[in-house]
Amino acid sequence: MKAWERVEEGKRQGEREEKGNGQGRLGKILMEADELVCLPRLSRVAVCGGTHGNELSGVFLVRELLKAEKRVKKEDEEEEPLSVLMVLSNPRATQQCRRYIDTDLNRCFTHATLNGPMSDMAPYEMIRSRELNAMLGPKGSPEAVDLVCDLHNTTSNMGLCLIAYSDCDWICLHIFRHLQRQMSDIPVRYIHFDISSKESYSLDSVGKHGFAMEIGPQPHGVVRSNIYTAMKVGVQHMLDWIRFFNSGTIFEGGFVDVFTMVKHIDYPRDSETRNITAAIHPHLQDRDFCLLHPEDALFQTFSGETLRYKGKEPLYPFFINECAYYEKGIALSLARKRHVMIPAIRVQTEQEQQANELAFALEDEE
Repeated sequence: MKAWERVEEGKRQGEREEKGNGQGRLGKILMEADELVCLPRLSRVAVCGGTHGNELSGVFLVRELLKAEKRVKKEDEEEEPLSVLMVLSNPRATQQCRRYIDTDLNRCFTHATLNGPMSDMAPYEMIRSRELNAMLGPKGSPEAVDLVCDLHNTTSNMGLCLIAYSDCDWICLHIFRHLQRQMSDIPVRYIHFDISSKESYSLDSVGKHGFAMEIGPQPHGVVRSNIYTAMKVGVQHMLDWIRFFNSGTIFEGGFVDVFTMVKHIDYPRDSETRNITAAIHPHLQDRDFCLLHPEDALFQTFSGETLRYKGKEPLYPFFINECAYYEKGIALSLARKRHVMIPAIRVQTEQEQQANELAFALEDEE
């Protein structure tokens, strides 16, 4: 087992332990909160914008960061230990201010899509996903960049959310907690999509660590100064945290709230035409992450009738009435909130990293 694979196994073990219940398990978790986990240095980071070409905060921020990078290179020839790669992910869609050209690029990064046969008539985004995988990955390999931050906007009233496929990736969760502490003027939340590495479909899954930074509300094809600024500040705090981590700072353990996605709900539809017959109820609109209880108002039909939530448990709605999800048949998503323990972490020393790599190499030979 290689070093990066061993780290992933450690994450999975943490996930298994986190799912335990009872007082004995709680006591074990509290003891583990004092433990110190040493993780590899984050030397290569990618900040990506324009994966959806009409989500403009990320597009303009990446362009601005590229300009700043050129200015810094002219003024200071010294190379920074942290390599930050700025990427405009879908240049054709960005140029046309469209979500995508042929198909949603942010659904093109599954193992099957990246490694399956490719015809001459393949959609542009499928071709582009392989280019990005070659640039930032390959996905699941030791050569992949250490972290991918993919910038997105939503029309939903979600504040700033980090969306990731793991609820036990200590790097992503510590970055999340750092943003929460540094950005008290905006809600900052962590959304977990419980999907395997092979089935994970978005650009951020290409890195060893990764998440989407989703900020709203902002209409697609529009840039709002307050949303752009929140994204810019969030990216700066993320890069600051990485530099602190690489310099040897110890980050204390503790608990964070994680919203794990449970299911999507579609709009009511006509059985024959499949046209939608209702909109999000006014009592629910813009109330992302406000607990939705059974029998709460969910939809209002175009004839004025209130349709109520028929779920068996209270859950947290998010991506409420997201414009881009009409085509995907999603009116909103529902999540369960969990209290997750994250351990204290610090960067591995060079000696620790060399020792681990040697140990893993010997294991591989056996």
